[in-house]
Amino acid sequence: MEYAELAEAAAEKMRLYQQDASGWRGCRRTSEVSVSWRPSAEFAGNVYRGEGILPASPLDVWECIKPVAGGLRTKWDQNVKDFEVIEVISDAVSVCRTTTPSAFMRVISPREFVDVVLMKQLEDGTMLSAATNVEHPLCPPRPNFVRGLNYPCGCFCIPLPGEPDRTQLLSFFQTDLGGYLPQTVVDSFFPASIAGFYSNLTKAVKQLKA
Repeated sequence: MEYAELAEAAAEKMRLYQQDASGWRGCRRTSEVSVSWRPSAEFAGNVYRGEGILPASPLDVWECIKPVAGGLRTKWDQNVKDFEVIEVISDAVSVCRTTTPSAFMRVISPREFVDVVLMKQLEDGTMLSAATNVEHPLCPPRPNFVRGLNYPCGCFCIPLPGEPDRTQLLSFFQTDLGGYLPQTVVDSFFPASIAGFYSNLTKAVKQLKA
């Protein structure tokens, strides 16, 4: 399958996750996000769903999370150390590499992920980013990183009618971290990581507006 087709297929999976409310089990709740999970159909792990309301317009939220080279994500997201575009496929699709720092008190060593990423605006004004793992000739595995795999994942920035300064952010995380991590570590890491993502993003959008 071509990169663009893989990206569109990932976006379609995201829309199916958005529409299918069955089987999700809550696992963490903060003032900023409700996190739930269910077994993944893509790999032997879980897909996680984060849902929260952010105190900023969809454009401001999108500015903070959009997956572009030189974007704001590396500044506020503690799980993103570096983000680079490897190949631009079209205006909407690119192949990207994300590197992450060690995490969970260094139990999880640095990771790298190579994904095809799709960005698009839907008819209702929602901004969507969707991604899934791919291989690319310019991105062989590097010795200092464990290669992780993202399965269909991403975010919906959803406008709230009559509330221009608030945005619903619905996100799906579905990641095989690779390596030899105990399942208990993986199951603890993701809910805490998603809560941190929403907390740090809330601070970032407030700073952007300030």
